Amino acid sequence: MRKPVIGLALGSGGARGFAHLGVLKALKEANIPVHMVAGSSMGALVGALYCAGQDIDHMYTLARTFKRKYYLDFTVPKMGFIQGKRVKEYIRLFTHRKQFEDLDIPFSVVATDLYTGEKVVFNSGDVADAVRASISIPGIFVPEKIDDRLLIDGGVIDRVPVSVARDMGADIVIAVDCAHFEANHEILSIYDVIIQSIDIMQDEFIRQIELDADIMIKPKVAQYSSRAFTDTEDIIKEGEKIAQTHLEQIKQCIENWKEPYHEAE
Repeated sequence: MRKPVIGLALGSGGARGFAHLGVLKALKEANIPVHMVAGSSMGALVGALYCAGQDIDHMYTLARTFKRKYYLDFTVPKMGFIQGKRVKEYIRLFTHRKQFEDLDIPFSVVATDLYTGEKVVFNSGDVADAVRASISIPGIFVPEKIDDRLLIDGGVIDRVPVSVARDMGADIVIAVDCAHFEANHEILSIYDVIIQSIDIMQDEFIRQIELDADIMIKPKVAQYSSRAFTDTEDIIKEGEKIAQTHLEQIKQCIENWKEPYHEAE
């Protein structure tokens, strides 16, 4: 009997999404394979680097040295404050300018079509373009135009893309949610207003997602700012710690998995 295909669904969360790195490290150290990744927003950024072949330790270094200046290219605010060209070059550099077809691990990226409200899933073409679309927080980043679509943050329509990982062929889906809503009285900027609003809108929806994921990991990162890249190491450690508490559950899930046609036997 074949072994199960394991998919990772990495969700949105801004700077809190660096917790995904800790989860990836914990899985790797426990020899739990990741056969495919679906990413939304910050999960798309982390997933792209990982699937492009970046070593986990190197990704830790990139995260620790990541500064807001790497993506702050302000523009006249017509459809967003940040133009996004700078962050796209950052993504392109550290994914080695790869196309989806060239990645080491199969990868899908979720974005939202602003015209139609549809979920758009990228799994071919230019990785940097797709990730740039997926991180386009509405009102903050200028939307990314690809073909005839005007695209914004994947977290708007699918915060933790479990269904995308399933569609890719995953038998077992490990989902990571870094953006779950908690009451927050530190609303100090337009960024905070927008992120908090999206989290509130998605909070009820995400409860349904939990039912579809085989394992749902929720790093305890609500106390950290989603916009300030100042607590990166602590955020990563939270990802590691919470993932380690799920390792036995994941191993049991893998051990107990049976192909559908064996279930009746």
